[in-house]
Amino acid sequence: MEEQKTTHTTGTDLQRVLISGGGTGGHIFPALSIANAIKRRYPDADIRFVGALGRMEMERVPAAGYPIEGLPIAGFDRKRLWRNFGVLLKLWKSLRKARKIVRDFQPQIAIGVGGYASGPVLKQAQKQGIPTILQEQNSYAGVTNKLLAAKAKAICVAYDGMERFFPSETIVKTGNPVRTDLEKCSLSQDEAKQKLGFTPATPLVLAVGGSLGARTVNEAIAAALPLIGNKSINLFWQTGRYGADHFQSLAAIHKNVKATTFISDMDIAYRAADLVVSRAGAGTISELQNLGKPCILIPSPNVAEDHQRHNAEALSEKGAAVMILDAEAVDKLPSAIVKLIENPSKRQNLSTEIKKMALRNADEKIVDRIEAIIR
Repeated sequence: MEEQKTTHTTGTDLQRVLISGGGTGGHIFPALSIANAIKRRYPDADIRFVGALGRMEMERVPAAGYPIEGLPIAGFDRKRLWRNFGVLLKLWKSLRKARKIVRDFQPQIAIGVGGYASGPVLKQAQKQGIPTILQEQNSYAGVTNKLLAAKAKAICVAYDGMERFFPSETIVKTGNPVRTDLEKCSLSQDEAKQKLGFTPATPLVLAVGGSLGARTVNEAIAAALPLIGNKSINLFWQTGRYGADHFQSLAAIHKNVKATTFISDMDIAYRAADLVVSRAGAGTISELQNLGKPCILIPSPNVAEDHQRHNAEALSEKGAAVMILDAEAVDKLPSAIVKLIENPSKRQNLSTEIKKMALRNADEKIVDRIEAIIR
């Protein structure tokens, strides 16, 4: 496996790029980050997206300034197989539409970031002789990328050991593109705590479960409130939308706890935090690696191929994070938070090890590879 180094070559004229995938923020953000990196080098490049109708990319991509077309595609229902006749019909329609999109646009390269829509689009691009590149965010590869890998020109990954899933000669270790604004916070940790309304001298736990909210993470944090309430520990808690009123009413009882539905200034929240409690999505983990934040990861069991658990294990096995399984979170999280807050040297070790795993400038490295492929 090759580790990509940024070269910033601009001798290739990149005019038409097709990017496909989505379904979750974990797919959409890397796709937009790659598009933005292409635009920085090639301001006149025509970049078009293809997503799945009804999924969040159909809103997020236009909001970022890029055109998108939607495919009528859905995932297979593995538990209720009789429902898949409609899924197969949608797949057939999606393949036809993807063929037309690729034929009409004639991209120089097609990029797949995972998710339902990337399968038909990259399959059609490969059939039409257009080079394809895959970006795999997780340590356990998704089904779509595994199916497309044999004919891909390059597969950009963030973890070691991806030869289990992909041809080794096409693997490039670039890391995952992350939100660059998170590292631009100019505040010190004490200033960030004050900005959020917390006492600088008191350790701060940041708990995030996503914009919708992660039920188990919220229930585990709620179970920790009595213990945290009696300790010199502050808690900043993003509950997400689901169950927000209930969890925020529990938080209101404690003076050292602030709960909010959504945190808009994540750069300040990360800078302020002494410890982060989070799910184990690939994008979040890459952010924590770049920022060197000690963390407790609670992988979601409700994702394809159980990839969040594999992501968390890749860190916990190197002493770069503490992993607590979803089923054990309510019982184990309260004491785990207190133990880490009361052990600064352990937190420092976690910070050191997770920072070693950071792979920066992933978006630029991916564009380097795109240039090399089309040159």
